[in-house]
Amino acid sequence: MEKLKVAVVGVGGIAGAHMPGWKASEDAELAAGCDVNGEALAKWGAEHGVDKLYSSVEDLWQDDEIDIVDICTPNMYHAPLGIAALEAGKHVLCEKPLAPTPDEVRQMIAARDRSGKLLMTAQSVRFTGNARAFKDEVDAGALGEVYHARCWALRRAGVPVRPGFIQKEHSGGGPCIDIGVHMLDLALWLMGNPKPVSVNGVAIAPLAHQEGAFSEWGRAPIPPEYDVEDFAAGFVRFANGATLVLEMSWMLHHGGSENGVWLYGKDGGGHWPSCEFFRSNYETRQHYNHTLKLHDDGIGSHAEECIAFARAVARGEASPVPAEESLQVVQILDGIYKSQETGAEIVLD
Repeated sequence: MEKLKVAVVGVGGIAGAHMPGWKASEDAELAAGCDVNGEALAKWGAEHGVDKLYSSVEDLWQDDEIDIVDICTPNMYHAPLGIAALEAGKHVLCEKPLAPTPDEVRQMIAARDRSGKLLMTAQSVRFTGNARAFKDEVDAGALGEVYHARCWALRRAGVPVRPGFIQKEHSGGGPCIDIGVHMLDLALWLMGNPKPVSVNGVAIAPLAHQEGAFSEWGRAPIPPEYDVEDFAAGFVRFANGATLVLEMSWMLHHGGSENGVWLYGKDGGGHWPSCEFFRSNYETRQHYNHTLKLHDDGIGSHAEECIAFARAVARGEASPVPAEESLQVVQILDGIYKSQETGAEIVLD
């Protein structure tokens, strides 16, 4: 069978992590690239042996040979590009978050439904070996009914200082929407994606604008045009009665950088990424702990998500990360920003 043809839109940054997946896929192959930076596009094409290079997405949409579009641009461009690609008859894999607002995600879902094509958010952490092993254990009933979760994505002076991250007109937000999206998606997926009903949160920048503030990445100073939060936190209630607490920061006076999830159920608790599980026997009054044997990471989570998407397209299967689950994630993140603006709890649609 002829392989599906893939076009990458936005060939810098995270696109590099997708390339091994497209090259390893049995179902797809790189066929084109598109970027507004001609020099970067030419360099990318030469590096990956791709001759079909577009400076205009409108020209790309007209290319009937392209089956899959991989969107790797800053956040604020995800929805318009994704909708246009779907309307042009392409399947769409889009970097996280699927879009900065719930309304934009709904518009993408509507475009997906009209087109009959697949739409998937590149939530790479789901494709790590330890996440898959943890999910299998939870689904097998190791925790019982999960009633509370904690998740966090924290860095010490780990600000990506490029405009696509630190200017709201491009990113839509700071660490809440950049790295928080990974841990929130993972926590919700592990919980079975319960329906969120309300959010209370904060999104502030107590450190980024201090004199001398810098990022450890290159010891670069925080640019004056930085206009997003550097810390966010939230409390979420779900329709099934469960709750979740999340914390996200690029800048903390903290012991280092760390990501994590705790799930607490009526029969036990579990921690990711250590994949340790904790249970108690109330008859013997003893505690029992065990650590999972992890699944293999394959060739890396970013690559594996591309392989999984191409496989789903080729076999006519459902999206490995349904857009409806991404909508829940964005509803919560958007709720945190709205809660900061209003000083009140946000009731979700």
